[in-house]
Amino acid sequence: MKALNPFCAAALAALALASSACLAQSYPAKPVRLVVPFPPGGAVDLIARLIQPKMSESLGQPFLIENRPGAAGNVGVEAVARSAPDGYTVVINTNGQAISPAIFKKLSWEAKDFIPLSQLVASNLILISSPKLPAATVAEFIAYARAKPGVLNYGGTGVGNPLHLTMELLKLTAGIDIVAVHYQGDAPLFTAMMSGQVEAAVVPLSTALPLVKSGKIRALAIPGAKRVSALPEVPTIAETLPGFESSSWQGLFVPAKTPRDALDALHRGVVRALAAPEVRERLASFNYELVGSTPEQFKAMFEADVAKFIRIVRDAKIPLQE
Repeated sequence: MKALNPFCAAALAALALASSACLAQSYPAKPVRLVVPFPPGGAVDLIARLIQPKMSESLGQPFLIENRPGAAGNVGVEAVARSAPDGYTVVINTNGQAISPAIFKKLSWEAKDFIPLSQLVASNLILISSPKLPAATVAEFIAYARAKPGVLNYGGTGVGNPLHLTMELLKLTAGIDIVAVHYQGDAPLFTAMMSGQVEAAVVPLSTALPLVKSGKIRALAIPGAKRVSALPEVPTIAETLPGFESSSWQGLFVPAKTPRDALDALHRGVVRALAAPEVRERLASFNYELVGSTPEQFKAMFEADVAKFIRIVRDAKIPLQE
């Protein structure tokens, strides 16, 4: 076979490189859809709209938000699980995505139907109590509850959410028996706590902070791994019960088998969005901690959370939901 002259060889090599570059840059070739499995105006929708402009800039394509609420977020999650694994459909969700496999009898999707793309933020929770309760620390609260098994109660805002399961984890870890009383939201729960009808609760730090600072409710501890800057004097539960850790989070997921080039492009968008000063400032105002983990880091955390919530639901004998 006759050898190619140097000019032709160089031209062919350049063509091959150009073709490879085009293939590598082929994603995204159209708008990307971000499914929010909750109504507009909520915490998840807020973060979706905060990162949307920077994600669009990074991808060079519109990053379109689609609210698909229903069934505790499972309607939107199912829609993404059934979508093509091509990088053009993403879902933003809370750690409810790790809880649902533990708490629901039947789901139309499984945890393995998704690739965890990135944890966006961690949201701090707080263990609070009524000022009328004669216990000002976690140790005192545990001792008081042990002395009155089945007598005390704690407030909740729904079966199987992170707040409920954090309180059930505390019960299991501390060996105490207190009864759940659920309310339709934080406002009626806080009213009941201030009047002494509810002794304790785990709630979002952001909603409890004004009442804690005004002295209307008492801060006992932070369930997360470390103290928070908003209340540096409030200890963690782990300072009394070593190893205890529970927080909430929000993150992005894509369907299983989504190509790596799409994962990489989407993750670059996440990093760019979370680095934007206006995004950081707004999230900090809501007491969110920015994370921006890699897919590998988020996968490890997500799988650990799925296993943890299955254990909590089983050991606490929480009835499975329809």
